[in-house]
Order: sequence, then structure tokens, then C-alpha cells
Amino acid sequence: MLPRYTRPQMAAIWAPENRFRIWFEIEAHACDAMAELGIIPKDAAKAIWEGGKKAMAALKDDPKGNVEKVDTIERVTKHDVIAFLTWLGEFIGPSSRFVHQGMTSSDVLDTSFSVQLTEAADILIGDVDRLLAALKKRALQHKDTLTIGRSHGIHAEPTTFGVKLAGHYAAFTRNRARLVAARVEIATCAISGPVGTFANVDPRVEEHVAKKLGLSVEPVSTQVIPRDRHAAFFAALAVIASSVENLATEIRHLQRTEVREAEEFFSEGQKGSSSMPHKRNPVLTENLTGLARVVRSAVIPALENVTLWHERDISHSSAERYIAPDATVTLDFALNRLTSVVDQLVVYGDRMKGNLDSLGGLVFSQRVMLALTQKGMSRDDSYAAVQRNAMEAWRGNASFLALCRADTDIRQFLSDDELVALFDMGYHTKHVDTIFKRVFG
Repeated sequence: MLPRYTRPQMAAIWAPENRFRIWFEIEAHACDAMAELGIIPKDAAKAIWEGGKKAMAALKDDPKGNVEKVDTIERVTKHDVIAFLTWLGEFIGPSSRFVHQGMTSSDVLDTSFSVQLTEAADILIGDVDRLLAALKKRALQHKDTLTIGRSHGIHAEPTTFGVKLAGHYAAFTRNRARLVAARVEIATCAISGPVGTFANVDPRVEEHVAKKLGLSVEPVSTQVIPRDRHAAFFAALAVIASSVENLATEIRHLQRTEVREAEEFFSEGQKGSSSMPHKRNPVLTENLTGLARVVRSAVIPALENVTLWHERDISHSSAERYIAPDATVTLDFALNRLTSVVDQLVVYGDRMKGNLDSLGGLVFSQRVMLALTQKGMSRDDSYAAVQRNAMEAWRGNASFLALCRADTDIRQFLSDDELVALFDMGYHTKHVDTIFKRVFG
């Protein structure tokens, strides 16, 4: 996690002190369930909570010092959970012998990981909600702002800038649904003991811990929670990152000097280049393009983590220690940066109109061709007639309308008034309201 691209709330989820807090709560809730089942004394469960709260208070007062104490123990034990339990036991005292009864390390690690991922998902869902609000506001603002639609980067037919933004709004609405589904899939609890058979821990313990942590019970954990769940989670993050890049790339293209239809807000005192004072570069959206690559890079290891030896191995563990913090922290930052870009985006409506008109009406070529076919000309002949005039207009020899007016083949089928009527911009925007109703309701 680079501080440059890290927001504190998301970073806190992956801090060691938060992980240790979750580990303690898992152990303590499990002890409560065991006490109710008569597996351990009730006063022991009470002592575990009391001692654990003292440990958590010490951790809060001096996170760095206490994390170092656990790390020091781990350097000897070569086992992170045992190191934590040893440190925790110093606060609990004799009753610590009842902690972790019948459980295995993965019960703690995987369940804790589920809690952390659901906490991260909640933050990301909030991020998407704020981005959706910004996109909706700007889409409604530019619902009728005419612009050229492009295919292959080349002028195609007219649209509106609001329709462009509505498309991105719809994409992030789908992304939100994916994220909610991914959160549900990842929010599972496993307290099933070695190889997941519950031989030494009652299934009711798992049910109790799951309820306390707001998780569902993993049907078959095999000692670890199946990693297809995690693969789906990181895949959802990757799709969201790609949607971030999609919108960022659109803005970058629109800011190009030759296009100049929209640009990132350029603040007072901002510098675009160390050598060229005139520069206003799309640095934020370029940054978002790079960050999206980082988030997507988590998908391959997440997919490869699905395959484990028999009931478990730890080949997934090292990869997850990287990809979980990096992917969630980076996407959190990216979504918030994109929201700010959309909120402050400078839109040049006059420039959009100027670019739309720059090819002398070529954007109406399909409408002229269709009108000719409806009047009786074959499609091949109408395409040829329209294309030869369009190529002349493309070379700048005359406007497309003037060339069509002078073409004897076209004039056999279309009168002057009919031709002029075909160059009505409103024809291309007549269903904008329908699109907006579909997107925004």
C-alpha cells in the first residue's frame, strides 16, 4: 500500500491491530459458544473476554509496540496465530488454556479475512454510490448538450454528452450490483477444525461465531474457505477498475488539444509541465488508468489460489497478503479520485458543437442513404451515391448537403426540401428521454 494512493479508512482495515482485534473476537465468541455447550467453564469464557479487552486496550494505546511484541514471538514460533495467542494469553492468564479449543489456524485466519473483505466491500459500495451521484448530476446537466459520437475514434453520428455519462452511470450501477453480490459471497465463516470435519469443535460454535460477526456459515470448508469465493470477489473489483479506466480514457481523449471538448479541472497554482508553462495535462485520469492496472493484476493470483492441495495448503496465503490490501486500497482511492474528476469536469459545449459541425454535415450520411432506399433506390446504389459525395465533403471541397443537392442521382429521388429536412439534429436526439428513463427511472 503506497501512502500516495491510500485513504485512511480503507488502510485501517488491513492494519495489524485491526486483524488482531478480529482474531480475538473470533476466539472469544467461540469460547462463549463452547461455554454454553458445556465444553469449557463459563467463568473461563468470562475471563477470556475480560483479559482480551485488556489486550485490545493495550493494542489501541500502543499499536506499534504491541504488534512488535507479537512479531517478536512469531520470529521464534514461525507461526502467526500461535504468536498472537501467546501474546493474548499473557493478558488472560490461566483461562487462556481454553482459547482455540478444537480450532485450527485457518478457522481464525479465513474467518478474519472474510470480515476484512466485507468491511472493505462496504467502503467500496459507498464509494460507488458517491460516484453514481456525481455521474447522475452531470448527466442530467448535459442531457441536451450536443456532441459527436465516435466509433474507431472517427466522427460517427450525433449524441449528447449527457447520454455518454448516462452510459457510464449504467455501468457503475451494474458494478454496484456485482460488488454487493461479491460481498455476500465472501461473507462466510469457517470454524470447523482440522480438515473441516468438526471432530473437535461443535458445528454450533461455528453458527454462533458466524451470527456474531454478521457472516454466513461455509457449507464445506475443508479447513479453508474455498477460494472460488475470493476469486469472484477480486474479479468484481477488476471489472469495476476497468469501468474506472473506461471513463478515465474517455475524458483523456476529450481533453486532447485537437478535441478539447472537456477537461479535468485545473486549479489555481497548478503546473502542467516543468518545461512548458502552457500545458494542461489530464494527469488525474492518466493516473486512474495506471491504478486500474494494479487492481486488475490481483485477478490472476486470485484465480490461481482456487487450486489447493487436498483439504488445504498455504500457497494462497502469501499472495492474498499482497493482493487484498493493494486491490481494495487502490480501488477505494481510484473511485474517490474519479468522483472528484466528474464533479469538477470542465465541459465545453460550444467546442462540442463546433466539432460536430466540422465535417460539413457528414454525420447525416446514414439518414440520406436510408431516405434514398425508402424512395426506391437499391441499397448498394444509395450507399455508393452517398459515399462518393461524402468523400468529396471529407476532402473539404464542399458541404455534404451542397454536394447532395448537386448530385443528379440523389435528386431523382429526393427534393431539395426533403434533403434539407434530413439534416435535422433533432432527429438524433429524439429518444434521449427514453434512454434517461431507462437509466435513471
